[in-house]
Amino acid sequence: MDKVARPLRIEGRRPSLAVSDQGSESMRTSMLALGAAAALFTGLAATAPASRAVAADPAADVIAGRKAAFLLSGALFGQIKAGIDRGDDPKALGFAARALAGWARAIPGMFPAGSGMAPSEAQPTVWSDRAGFEARAADYAAAAAKLAEFAKAGDKAGFAAQFGEVGKACKACHDAYRKPDDHH
Repeated sequence: MDKVARPLRIEGRRPSLAVSDQGSESMRTSMLALGAAAALFTGLAATAPASRAVAADPAADVIAGRKAAFLLSGALFGQIKAGIDRGDDPKALGFAARALAGWARAIPGMFPAGSGMAPSEAQPTVWSDRAGFEARAADYAAAAAKLAEFAKAGDKAGFAAQFGEVGKACKACHDAYRKPDDHH
């Protein structure tokens, strides 16, 4: 079997789930699913010991889980963008789109009261403007759900355009509710 997926590749702070351009669409989707699961578990495993060493506070575990989930979200964004750039069938990117939509629905629950201390990158406005935060998260979730619909339909133009909308919704939330990032 000479058609194999390349392993998870880390580029800076954002991982890329690189999958071979060869092989069937189902093989590519399966390898993406495997890569996404590996990224999630690797991220959780890497952050769990550090969170326990920092504090016995359950909020530290929430923050570690949240950071791992955002890392996976970045990997999914990278995979989708790479697929669009290659001209892939959106159906082959359906898993990534559905995973992104699932994460988007979970976002408000990942920010319980008391989970804003370091190393959280969340602004205090996540909690002081909870209605605004939840509205932005809902906008992102709706945009991501629509992306998954375009993937299911195999609509290349709609999928690519909607990916731009997902990015805008993501950025709108980050701009309002995430601490400035000095690394970019």
